[in-house]
Amino acid sequence: MTAGNSLSSVPTHGAEKRFATNPWAYAIPADKEPPFVFDIATTQVAGNKLSLDKRVGAKMDPAWITDAEGNPVLNEVDLPDNREDYMMLPFGGTRENGSHKGYGYAAVAEVFCDILSGMGAGFLMPPNTYGEMGHFVQAIKIDGFIDADKFKKDMDDFLRGLADTPPVEGQDRVVYAGLPEHEETQIRLENGIPYHHKVIDWFDKRKEVGFDLAEDLVGGASYDKHKTPLTDEVMDKALNADGVL
Repeated sequence: MTAGNSLSSVPTHGAEKRFATNPWAYAIPADKEPPFVFDIATTQVAGNKLSLDKRVGAKMDPAWITDAEGNPVLNEVDLPDNREDYMMLPFGGTRENGSHKGYGYAAVAEVFCDILSGMGAGFLMPPNTYGEMGHFVQAIKIDGFIDADKFKKDMDDFLRGLADTPPVEGQDRVVYAGLPEHEETQIRLENGIPYHHKVIDWFDKRKEVGFDLAEDLVGGASYDKHKTPLTDEVMDKALNADGVL
C-alpha cells in the first residue's frame, strides 16, 4: 500500500481532497500458471489514466471526477486543464454505487502507510512536503501456514479455474489479475515496448538525458534466493538511489 500528501481524491460526500490515489497491490505466486498480481488505486481510475486520456483526446467517464466544489460529474467531459477545477472520486464513484468502499480502502492505506509509520495523515502534513509518501509492505511466509508446493498447486487449480470460466456472450474469455500483463510481457520481450509518439518526441528532444539503472531481487524472488524478502544490501542501494521502481 502507498499513501501520502500528493492529494487528489475526496472522501465520499467530501468537498476537499483528503487522499492520494492510495493504491493497494498483492502478488501471489503459483506453480505453472502466471502469478496473481492485483494492483489498484482506491480511486475510480489511476491518476495517470486521466492525463493519458487527455493526451489522446478521450473524455472522462461519468463519476471519475468531481467539479471544483466536489460534486460528482455524472456525464462524459473533457479533463479540465486546471487541476484545481476537479478532484478524483473513490472507486464506486457515488455513494449509491459503493464509493464508501473505495473511501474505506483509501482510509485503511492512510492508517497503515502514514499514521503507523509516524508521518501522520497525508492531508495534515505541511504543504512543503507535497509528494512525500508512506508505504506499507507485508510478506507472508507461506510455509508457516501450509506446504508451499501444495499452496502453489492449489493456486494453479484456482487460477486455471478462473481462466476457464465460460465467458458471457460477446466476450472472448475470462481473465484474472496478472494474466493479461504476463501475456503482454512475453509479447514485449519478443517484440519490444511500444511508446506513444509524444513520449518518443520527449526523449528525442532530450537526448542528453541518461539513466543509471540497477536491478535487484525483492519480495518472493529475494526470499527464494536469500531467505529474506529484502536484503540489507538491496535496502542500502534503495536508500541511496534517486528513485526506486
